[in-house]
Amino acid sequence: MIKIVSIIGHKNAGKTTLVAAIAHEFKRQKRRVATIKHASHPLEVDKVGTDSWRHFHEGKADGVIVASPDLRVTFERRTDEDGPEALARRYYGDMDVVLVEGFKTAAIPKIEVFRKEVAKAPLFNPQADNANDWLAIITDDHRYSAPCRVLHFSDTMWLTVLTALIMEQAKQLQP
Repeated sequence: MIKIVSIIGHKNAGKTTLVAAIAHEFKRQKRRVATIKHASHPLEVDKVGTDSWRHFHEGKADGVIVASPDLRVTFERRTDEDGPEALARRYYGDMDVVLVEGFKTAAIPKIEVFRKEVAKAPLFNPQADNANDWLAIITDDHRYSAPCRVLHFSDTMWLTVLTALIMEQAKQLQP
């Protein structure tokens, strides 16, 4: 059973930093973890002139896999209509947990990063239809409170609490 949760927040709030920290903590706990990053713009991820670039761009292949002894990279031509659950099932069915960065409108549990210097208020709205999707908000604002779990970066065990919360309350997907 795959556990899936989304890390969301305003631009430059620290989403990528939090995803990396949570992933590292899950690896320390000997769990298999994968990530999915939502991008709102086209990606350039391969270097011009490399074999994989030539296969994909010159050859117009629908899919390219580059496999080495310690790394596998896949490039595909597909429209991005799949949400995070479909992507997790397709690529990460053997993982314990999938951390999604972004996809804030997807109906999966959310952990929001909120920093005062980045935004005046979090994305969380207690009156919104999806307010129950929020598992936690992690913040540097010690005065902020919400009906979901609020953790502070200055708390000593916030990362351990977060990983436990994810394993207890993340959405479970059948592979």
